[in-house]
Amino acid sequence: MMKRSVGELASVISRALIHGSKQSSPSQTWTPALEQTLYSLGCRESLSPTLVARVIDPCLVHHHSLALGFFNWASQQPGFSHDSSTYHSILKSLCISRQFNTLDKLFKQVKAQKIRLHPSLYRSVIASQIIGKKSHLAFSVFSEVPSLASEIGSQTCNSLLAALSSEGNYKCAFQVFDEMNRRGVRLNTLGFGVFLWRFCGFNGLEKSLSLLDEVRKIDFSGINGSVVAVLVVQGLCSRSRIAEAVSAFDELRIRECKPDFIAYSVVAEALGNMRNVVDKELVLKKKRKLGVAPRNNDYKEFIFDLISERLISEAKELGKVIASGKFPMDDDLLNALLGSVSASDPGLAIFFLNFMLGRETEPNLVTVTSLSANLCKHGKIDELLEVFQKLSAINYFTDTQSYNIMVSFLCKAGKVREAYEVLRDMRRKGAVPDIQSYNLLLEACCREDLLRPAKRLWDEMFTNGCPGNLETYNILIQKCSEEGEIEDACRLFNDMTEKGVVPEAITYNSVLKGLCQAKNLKMALEIFNRCAMQDPTIARSVLCTFILSLCKEGHLLPAMELLRGQSSDIAFLDSHLIFLKFLADAGEISMAVEHLKWIQGKSPSMYQALSNEILASISSSSKPDPILKLFQVMQENRLNSTNDLGKEMAYR
Repeated sequence: MMKRSVGELASVISRALIHGSKQSSPSQTWTPALEQTLYSLGCRESLSPTLVARVIDPCLVHHHSLALGFFNWASQQPGFSHDSSTYHSILKSLCISRQFNTLDKLFKQVKAQKIRLHPSLYRSVIASQIIGKKSHLAFSVFSEVPSLASEIGSQTCNSLLAALSSEGNYKCAFQVFDEMNRRGVRLNTLGFGVFLWRFCGFNGLEKSLSLLDEVRKIDFSGINGSVVAVLVVQGLCSRSRIAEAVSAFDELRIRECKPDFIAYSVVAEALGNMRNVVDKELVLKKKRKLGVAPRNNDYKEFIFDLISERLISEAKELGKVIASGKFPMDDDLLNALLGSVSASDPGLAIFFLNFMLGRETEPNLVTVTSLSANLCKHGKIDELLEVFQKLSAINYFTDTQSYNIMVSFLCKAGKVREAYEVLRDMRRKGAVPDIQSYNLLLEACCREDLLRPAKRLWDEMFTNGCPGNLETYNILIQKCSEEGEIEDACRLFNDMTEKGVVPEAITYNSVLKGLCQAKNLKMALEIFNRCAMQDPTIARSVLCTFILSLCKEGHLLPAMELLRGQSSDIAFLDSHLIFLKFLADAGEISMAVEHLKWIQGKSPSMYQALSNEILASISSSSKPDPILKLFQVMQENRLNSTNDLGKEMAYR
């Protein structure tokens, strides 16, 4: 074997593994076949931490499980041990894919082996775990290295402090807070604000002021005092510490946290809920005398920070405080709040929508799409209809694009009749339905088993001058085939080709499946031949589905004849493999052996590749017994004259 440099070998191995993983089951990227690839490339003999790291790195973008499989394989090789470079590569991959349990396990290995990693990796791991709502794991990483607070930076530390506080993990939050102060890491409004907000509700004003004093002695320059004042009184009021909230105003003011109108409104509302009219008026009087108007940009920046850190509970609570007091909020902030809050609290999202509409402003299309999607996800169909009614009342839907949003989500909600009414309304108001409008409604009709209305809609499309596209034909052909109306499916297929609409793999698969079920093999073979003439690449993909459809309908001999009529090129490997596995599962071992003998005579390279795949299937199949039986019969019939399979089986 020609001697290669580490870089060249790493490149060859990475490409081979990525290509090999595409041939395996999506649920199991790492297979014995991939291990065999490594042996054949000489990876085992050349294995080093540098090589492992350079192989893993190209797999990071889309092949995280492949990177982990290679890392684990390397761990099992004699005399090999990982170092900081290999751990850095695989941990980076796990951060991207957010495989937190494996991440935690590998960090324990790093600790046990006393391997020192670069601070940037700790920063990435902690940030990934925070986003994944695994702040306890992020803290465990943080606590591993005493100097980590100063090394990973202020932003990551403040994010961790806020996340721990949000989740009520005050013991760990205090440790992060103390470590930041000890190491001189500057606190910001997000970290300290959320920490103090959640702390004061449980521990009261006096202890909260002590924390505030402690921070002021060190560095208070990165913290917005007015925002902190609102968070303190909100935290106190949310835990029914109303008297302490009233006392907080003077204490906060002398500590450079001047309460603004929002802070006073929070306490006044709490007193009003207690029906304490006298104290409420005193607070409102103080508001007029001592309060300051809230600076919109301060709250805007803080709430955007909360949303970006996925602290949605805090974002919606503060947003509700501002909206309830009818204080101004920018449209972009309201759109962000509405969109993010709708995922967990659709009711509050509608509250923000009503606040927007009350200010005579409108949500953007992205926000309406997000809100609609989340209402559908939570099954809030009545609320979805209410939202569309409110928006329609202010003439929000004016063009085809905006109308299609309404059509789309009405269809997803199963409201086909209402979606059709939207199409009629579009035409009345001069917004012409386009092909997307009709396709959305056609798909919904077919999903709801409304094939006859779908066919009428098809006729209406052409009447209104909107010819179908590939998606339109695919929707109807697939449904007609499923319903056994194969003549209509074939008629549609011929119609699309006559109009110059080129079929794709989905189209051919639908028609061929229906024809197999209808026992019309002659027509099926004609259409497959048309596919092969159109595009050999598509035909190879379609052949897999066609073979399976034939087998499922009991047409084993026609399936075998079809396969033998194709090229013996390795590109048809998957089709032969599907056929052989079906025969094994069906107990048709003799036919499988006959077919294997034919392949061996036609193409030894194809036969060897099939042998490798059959061997790999034994360990990866959910039903390995039929495959194992096929393998045993192959051995008994001495199909593999070199007995490589037997040797490989013994090795495993």
